[in-house]
Amino acid sequence: MEKLKKKVIAEIDPGSPVAEAFRLIRANLKFVSVDKPFKSVLITSSSPMEGKSETTANLGVVMAQAGVRVIIADCDLRMAEQHTIFGLGNDKGITDYLTGEANLNQLVNKTRTPNLNVVTAGKLPPNPSELLQSEKARELLGRLMEMCDVLLIDSPPLLIRADAVVLSSMADGALMILRTGKTKIEAVQKAKDRLEKTGARILGVVMNDG
Repeated sequence: MEKLKKKVIAEIDPGSPVAEAFRLIRANLKFVSVDKPFKSVLITSSSPMEGKSETTANLGVVMAQAGVRVIIADCDLRMAEQHTIFGLGNDKGITDYLTGEANLNQLVNKTRTPNLNVVTAGKLPPNPSELLQSEKARELLGRLMEMCDVLLIDSPPLLIRADAVVLSSMADGALMILRTGKTKIEAVQKAKDRLEKTGARILGVVMNDG
């Protein structure tokens, strides 16, 4: 069993204000999906260090606590964090599947939270962008969606890589993470423009104080 890191506040202290904030995000996403349901959510930010990976992890926990079957897929292949957050191994992950070195059954890791599984990024490849743009990547995300109720995709930041734009075309919606006092308005607008140009459905924005 993995050693859960302190970053997953929703698991460690479910009665905390932070955990309640994530439950509010969960409720808002459920409201947004009433007219147009979604199966996969891309979670991204404009720039690094804005808390997208921790947000993904905590949101996955509170969704799973509500009985939703969740898979978190760590598609930030260069700066992968989900295996560290959940204390998992990273020997077999997304890159290993995309390069033919692992099968689907080897990718899915159970966590301490029932209903929540994590697919780690795997070994850092020399060509992350090319792998994520492949048809095999689209096929993998499709197969993962068949295995859960909601797939949360931890994506690279929008303004430093093309990966997030590519991934947004494979997800039903996108959630943008901003960090109070750090994220610049201009960066947010550029990130929003990039998503809109791909036709991505922006589900909302999360202000992160952490």
